[in-house]
Amino acid sequence: MKKATKNDSKKRAAKESDEVSSDKEEASSKEPKQKKVKTTTTSLPVNTKMPEKLEFQKPSGAIKFASWNVSGLKSALKKGYHQYVEAEDADILCLQETKVNEKDFNAVDTKIYRYNWWGFEKKKGYGGVAIFSKFEPISVVYGLSTHPDPEITKGRVITLEFETLYYVAAYVPNAGEKLVRLKERVTWDEAMKQYLSQLDEKKPVIWAGDMNVAHKEIDLTRPATNKRTAGFTIEERSGFDKILDGGNDTFIDTWRHMHPDTTGHYTYYSYRFQCRTKGIGWRLDYHVVSKRLLDRVIESEIRSECYGASDHVPIVLILKGESI
Repeated sequence: MKKATKNDSKKRAAKESDEVSSDKEEASSKEPKQKKVKTTTTSLPVNTKMPEKLEFQKPSGAIKFASWNVSGLKSALKKGYHQYVEAEDADILCLQETKVNEKDFNAVDTKIYRYNWWGFEKKKGYGGVAIFSKFEPISVVYGLSTHPDPEITKGRVITLEFETLYYVAAYVPNAGEKLVRLKERVTWDEAMKQYLSQLDEKKPVIWAGDMNVAHKEIDLTRPATNKRTAGFTIEERSGFDKILDGGNDTFIDTWRHMHPDTTGHYTYYSYRFQCRTKGIGWRLDYHVVSKRLLDRVIESEIRSECYGASDHVPIVLILKGESI
């Protein structure tokens, strides 16, 4: 698998270009026609800066997980990152695309988040994941042991084992401009499916992060013009389907499960072409859980107002229970 060598804006250049193109569908697409479903669209914020005042609640007797692609931690720290982190007060926070190559303890209050883990890409200034937790895990594993080259995955996946579940934080590779890394992405998805299945045989799993795929047509603004754009190819969507187990629901996309017909809710808005103010976006970030965890899920939400520190907004999952 080739190493990621472009920053996020370059990786998504083709995607962003297509977002402002016409709605003419590509004739070469082999995507089967889908049945129309009744959808619900609600008015969402289109702010371009992080709000100064944020307030979020957590039910008593619950655990809160937050996931956020910060698109460069050092930059996010200057643009309202702490306002969100302090207001959310998640029990476990995972970040993707930190773009750092050493720990940055300005990211959180280490008295609150006593445990932290960082995954770094070999190339400086790219990729990277981090997890901050109020709970101490039983074990920590970096990377995908099921991948043909596990070493290159260590900066993109961190797994925490707790008493009742596994928590897998991931930054899934982008297929690249003109799909130059699509084959590598397919290999990654196959390895991820095998890895999550192995974990699920032992304990239920939470898989969180930027998955770099819009799973369904209602998960992006303009599906017709993006059939061969990274993040919405049939190969990537099929790979995600297979991870969820081809409709057998071994794993559940919690947000879509709880908002089955809702459109217009996205987690990524390009900085280019005024995509945020126009409401042009993609839902690329997910909390996926083992089906047997569903009875513990209280909330799965997108923090749509928390834009400005990154071109992504955070997502939140709340589970019943005071321990994990």
